[in-house]
Parts: sequence; structure tokens; C-alpha cells
Amino acid sequence: MLRLSKFADYGTQVMAYMAKDGAVHSASEVAAGLDMAAATVSKILKMLARDDLVESVMGAKGGYMLARHPQDISMAEIINAMDGPISITECSGTSACTREALCSTRGNWQGINRIIQEALEKVTLAEMIKPKHNDTKHHTHGHHVVDISAIRSRGKSA
Repeated sequence: MLRLSKFADYGTQVMAYMAKDGAVHSASEVAAGLDMAAATVSKILKMLARDDLVESVMGAKGGYMLARHPQDISMAEIINAMDGPISITECSGTSACTREALCSTRGNWQGINRIIQEALEKVTLAEMIKPKHNDTKHHTHGHHVVDISAIRSRGKSA
């Protein structure tokens, strides 16, 4: 099963909370607003700051604010900040695999990983905070419909 880590999920929620108004937010305010532990939110904000997605603001009314407009922050950036590079298998990212020389599926996994990375780069934080409309033509139960033929055709050209 492909699943984001809890930190990636929480990091996305923290970024979405902050993106709604673009203001400076304290870790405790974000934690209370999202019903999360303050220590968890503090850790997430530090991880996001390390990847320049949020900026620390000093002073009595200090806290954190988005480093860029939500339209300029991709979901791939948030996930990378929380979990490191997106990699669905050992060999599809930056890690070396002991079976690399014998693996007949490595290239295909790397292609699938690239498609996932590209899709997440195209989804912005601004899109994530917009209310979802029930558009059954493009979505099914809140999930994007993926055209498998597009994935297959990309793999053949690689």
C-alpha cells in the first residue's frame, strides 16, 4: 500500500492552516487550531523551516509564516520536507538496492516514481486549501482518476 507518513499528512495540514490567511502563527495556536500536540507542531514547523517553506518571525508576536505564496508551494515540496525524497521503492529514489544488478523492474519503478513526483509537483498548497467540488467527471470519491494508458505510454518512450 502506498501511504504518506503521518508527518507528511500533518505537515500538509499545518501548511494548509497557515495558508488560509498568510498571517504569523505561533506553534501553540496552530496546534490548538488543528487539535494536535504542540510538540508535534513545533517539530513539523522546524522541519518546514529547514526546507524554507515557512519562516520564523521573532518578537512578542512572533511565530511562523509561509515563506512563499501558497500558489508557489507544491505538495512534493511539503512531502520532501517531512519525509525526504519521494521514493516508492528502494531503487526508485536515491538509495542503492542490493538487487539492483539483477532487478528487471527497476526502470519501471523509477518511471512510476517520476510520474508520482511530477503529479505532486503540479498540485499546489493553494489548490489543497480550496473546497472540493463534487465533479464526478474528474474525481471519484475525492480521489483523482488516473488514466493508466498515460502511464503505460510514458513507460514505452523511456
